[in-house]
Amino acid sequence: MKKTANPPSDPLLPPGLKKGDTIGLAPLAGPWDVQKFSAGIRFLTDLGFKIRLPPDSGQSFPYLAGSDQYRLDCFHELWRDPEVSAIMAVRGGYGCLRLIDAIDLDLIRKQPKILIGFSDVTVLLNGLYRHTGLITFHGPMLTTLAGMDKESTEKFLSCLTHRETPTLRPDRLKILRRGSARGRLLGGNLTILSHLIGTPYEPSLTDSILFIEDIGEQPYRIDRMLTQLKLAGRLEGICGLILGDFTNCGNIELIWNRVLELFGDQIPIWSNFPVGHGEQNIILPLGIEVEMDSESGSLLFCQPCIRE
Repeated sequence: MKKTANPPSDPLLPPGLKKGDTIGLAPLAGPWDVQKFSAGIRFLTDLGFKIRLPPDSGQSFPYLAGSDQYRLDCFHELWRDPEVSAIMAVRGGYGCLRLIDAIDLDLIRKQPKILIGFSDVTVLLNGLYRHTGLITFHGPMLTTLAGMDKESTEKFLSCLTHRETPTLRPDRLKILRRGSARGRLLGGNLTILSHLIGTPYEPSLTDSILFIEDIGEQPYRIDRMLTQLKLAGRLEGICGLILGDFTNCGNIELIWNRVLELFGDQIPIWSNFPVGHGEQNIILPLGIEVEMDSESGSLLFCQPCIRE
């Protein structure tokens, strides 16, 4: 498996989806709720997609969907299958960090496919982009699909089936620091990003627009992770910062204040962006050039994220 220090200069675009295509369900991290699993399958079939179910692991694990080998084999089998056009994580939780070092990167490069997930899947989204250039998708997992709002559903389908990604103008967007910026869109779950520091799979954030979100972390823990990223030099080269949903994370204004302390007037900073663990989780392609326009409150996509 050849590993590179930085992603290739040209992004590796996966083929887009069309109705009738097959989406493979990957047990990448934790175990799942059976009702949410079934609701997610109904959601995808109602949209016109076929489903490839994961095989039964045959074992019970306390916080994983199966052994490392089982989860890795499921991932590779789905990626090798020519009938599978996209791979969606069933659930987050924990487990992707245990898999990333064993993923066949040559397979990813030779057969680019859509990979969708968030939360713990932040590991794979950023790690695979860094080492293959594959554009990955921070978006809903199978067990969160049925809980999405209408806008998130519409953007989910549009992003994966149309070559041009529509501009996003969130209604509740709050501009903490004005300005415009352009860079590669990277990010995901803040806790996971902090755990990637020092590994071969942490994203290079230089010249990026960074978005972050989290759940169940008190403001002092968010502060600690942001400060760690700052002291490690990981925030020095970013062009803009987008704060998504911080579900059950206490007083959001404490988080805003700490971010402003860390960055001052250096870059544009937005908050209340509809991405994260809430019912609004707008799908975002990682690795694509985007532009933050604070005057119109718009995130513009400067490149296609899929190919025909």
